[in-house]
Amino acid sequence: MTKNKKHFTLLIFIGLLSLVVAGCGSKSQESVIKKIEGTLGDMNGYKVEAQMTMKTGQEERSYEVDVWYKKGQEDFYRVGLENEEEEGGQVILKNEEGVFVLTPALKKSFKFQTDWPENSSQPYLYQSLVNDVLIDKEATFTDTETHYVFLTKTNYQNSTNLPYQEVSFDKKSYTPTGVKIMDKDKNVLVEVTFDGMDMNPDFAKSDFDREAILEETLADTSVSNMDQLEEISVMYPLKTLGAELVEKQEVTIDEGERVIMTFKGERNFTLIQERTDVVPTSGDMVQEVVGDVVNLGFSVGAITNNTIEWNYNGTNFYLASEDMTMEELIDVASSIEGQEIK
Repeated sequence: MTKNKKHFTLLIFIGLLSLVVAGCGSKSQESVIKKIEGTLGDMNGYKVEAQMTMKTGQEERSYEVDVWYKKGQEDFYRVGLENEEEEGGQVILKNEEGVFVLTPALKKSFKFQTDWPENSSQPYLYQSLVNDVLIDKEATFTDTETHYVFLTKTNYQNSTNLPYQEVSFDKKSYTPTGVKIMDKDKNVLVEVTFDGMDMNPDFAKSDFDREAILEETLADTSVSNMDQLEEISVMYPLKTLGAELVEKQEVTIDEGERVIMTFKGERNFTLIQERTDVVPTSGDMVQEVVGDVVNLGFSVGAITNNTIEWNYNGTNFYLASEDMTMEELIDVASSIEGQEIK
């Protein structure tokens, strides 16, 4: 055999050996995605608890998140969010009636005309994380000792401040273990950590029933047992986009009080805070919203083209502006975050 032929044969052997070694080592990005997608597709439902930490405002805030998903002709979702500063927490619910945000302590429901959760990234939903991985053709992939890690773009309809996320999937179960959502400079502003996943849960019919959830949660919160709620503590936005407070009105309403603040500048807006003394004892208040679900970092509310409405610790807030974009409305509303000025 000539010297050139020996050299050529050696190169072929080395190439084949490399392929064998590679095949025995890390899996390809495509095969991992296929496995993750298949694992989700085989589920009839799941339950998972998570811890969500948000650093998007002046203060870091943490939520306990309880996610239930039931697969069917129409998929059902129930996402409970609680933090230690708010009585009773809130529940995002999707059932045969529609999409709701429930505030059980006030027996109050927002009903949305929306295609949530498909319309935007949802960091605590398995389906949303998988979908973000699938649709981002430029997603990067890392194979660690215990996890498959994807860096993908996000799809937050009303905010461009969180364009990236890092999603970690367990190598044995192919289920998510953590999410880090980042700004354009790759600073982590939202982090979600999952605490195991029940991939074969049992559900009762009442688990996704709006009235049953309100009654069940209301029974566990002290707010419902109070004859009177505390006096309203007026809160101010830390971000005003250059506008200044020019008028403040305090108005007595039936069984409560209302504070109306008018801000003037390049971006005019009105902030209304309202607190009532009596929680309804029967039935619940359902308010139809032609808008979408928005997470403000301390509360989940409803956003339309020029308004946001939410509840925080028994006080209803309404922020309205004809001059702001939806992203600017969220920015101002998020900056209130319970900061009291008396």
